[in-house]
Amino acid sequence: MSDQTMTHEMTGSGRSEDAATDSPQRRQAAGQWQLIWWRFRKHKLAVVGGIVVGMIYFVALFAEFLAPWLPNEHATRYTYAPPQSVNFFLSDGDGWTFRPHVNGFKVEIDKVALRRNFVVDEEQVIPIGLFVKGKPYELWGLIPMERHLFGPLDPEEPMYILGADRLGRDVLTRIIYGTRISMSIGLVGVFLSLTLGILLGGISGYYGGFIDDIIQRTIEFLRAIPTIPLWMGLAAAIPLTWPPLGVYFTVTAILSLIGWTGLAREVRGRFFALKTEEFIPAARLDGNSELRIIVRHMVPSFASHIIATMTLAIPSMILAETALSFLGIGLRPPVVSWGVLLQEAQNVRSVATAPWLLWPGAAVVVAVLALNFLGDGLRDAADPYTS
Repeated sequence: MSDQTMTHEMTGSGRSEDAATDSPQRRQAAGQWQLIWWRFRKHKLAVVGGIVVGMIYFVALFAEFLAPWLPNEHATRYTYAPPQSVNFFLSDGDGWTFRPHVNGFKVEIDKVALRRNFVVDEEQVIPIGLFVKGKPYELWGLIPMERHLFGPLDPEEPMYILGADRLGRDVLTRIIYGTRISMSIGLVGVFLSLTLGILLGGISGYYGGFIDDIIQRTIEFLRAIPTIPLWMGLAAAIPLTWPPLGVYFTVTAILSLIGWTGLAREVRGRFFALKTEEFIPAARLDGNSELRIIVRHMVPSFASHIIATMTLAIPSMILAETALSFLGIGLRPPVVSWGVLLQEAQNVRSVATAPWLLWPGAAVVVAVLALNFLGDGLRDAADPYTS
């Protein structure tokens, strides 16, 4: 069989598979989640966003192993050290050999500005490798380990791929560790908002009347309060003596108390529409309790919409935490989050001399864009019967 014939058959099989997916008979026989998947995979940006989000959460899950240093490990002689470029080949006189490395620094004094300048030292070669031994840590706070995914073969040598901050701490390491806090606060905050939104919105839409009035007036009151002053007032109530974990959960709760109102309104509207459907009286006549009707029959009927809404709400939570921490009223050191890291970039002088301190902002942009693309694709796929 010729190559052209094989290519034609493979192309034809791909087209026939897509055609079979789009055929009315197969769409009618498919379940809800299968229809959602077929529609979602056609949204290329959403698929890419999903892959990026998966990679970000992978980094958050294995932050200790992936980071070359510990987040608070510092070297004062390398304060504001610039990023080092990674070179993969080294000339040994007879040719080039594969030897990943970075070059060291030489310090020169600028007599006019009276400050230190770091200059690349081509003669100092710092080999780097995979699964190297470094400072000991505990993976997930449970498993003692010493191996890091990558790093210098000699742990005493400097390696700052994204530069160092004012205390000589590795910016890349701190961004990796900050991924865990910033991304998890989005998940935990959205979960709490989702619980409040579905519960209060469902009660409001299902029962109506006086209960609906109370819940809706509460929602209107919360939405009428300016967001930043409300955040500042609630965050100011957090005692400075609280441990970092307590501050983390308190900030998460603050974000959740503000973020549930929009979802509650949507759930209320859905419940108003669903409670007139025929399956609700049928479930009631079958002996189901009111709670079972809500949880077992009404909520699953628009679960795909809730998933899409939740995905789109996570970026808002991440941006809110970043803004609070950047303003100094959210998470505080020694907690490492993207917002806390961006506090280093508040000073114009620091940004002018060390622009690499803005790298945590780039991480926020990538995460928010990926989540928005993923949420947009899920929102479109949540209604798989549309054309």
